[in-house]
Amino acid sequence: MFKEERHAEILRYIEENGSITTSKIQKMFSVGYGTCMNDLDELAAKGLVQRTHGGALKMKQVGYAPDGIRTLSSKERCTEITDNYLAIARKAIERIEKNDVIYLTSASLGYIIAKELPADLFVTVVVNSISIAEELRPKQCRVIVTGGEMHENGNFYDDFASAMLRRIKFDKCFITSAACTPSFGLSVQTARNIGLMNIVIENSRTVIGMYPAAKLGCDSILQICPASAMDILITESEADDTVCSALTELGVDVIKA
Repeated sequence: MFKEERHAEILRYIEENGSITTSKIQKMFSVGYGTCMNDLDELAAKGLVQRTHGGALKMKQVGYAPDGIRTLSSKERCTEITDNYLAIARKAIERIEKNDVIYLTSASLGYIIAKELPADLFVTVVVNSISIAEELRPKQCRVIVTGGEMHENGNFYDDFASAMLRRIKFDKCFITSAACTPSFGLSVQTARNIGLMNIVIENSRTVIGMYPAAKLGCDSILQICPASAMDILITESEADDTVCSALTELGVDVIKA
């Protein structure tokens, strides 16, 4: 079988099943591990698949977002907390020190961090999310909510929120978005959060990105900032080594939870 035919069969399998592993390719075509890796690397370089550790996923459309997610609060998105998200959140909490001033993303990972944050750890937490602020309320930390006109998901993105964030200096910010690649950087589906995130990044001494494997190696519609804006990236063990190495070359400290 020619390589091009093998690639076509791999793409057909991924289209039908959503993903493929290197072991599956070996069984399908009776080829070695090195050939599998080369095949997937070539397909990823053409933008046809998204590489993961040990396989590949179907490449998502740049505008992809789960149905209805834009109207859900971070708490409502977390009806079931997956192991990989929990591991990333707990690894992020390890970076938080007593008396830190931190910004927490209004995404699901921000809510999980708030939920897992030790009750007796005194820090100042700045949020633009009502549901995250409520999760922090019983704890010993000081909570600052940006305010502004509330979006239907319980978050604040407008000029009032941005003006508040410009007045705060952060020890650390914990951010995420729809996607991240070494070439296009951090990206998102809608523009509403871009200005706010760049203010937070500019005002933070340490910028910590949190990206599960499914968000690495693919792009969304709008760039927030270059990947090099991150000082640290926390991901999971399944994250593709090629993508992680490329981020390391940009000066990002990659940590796998």
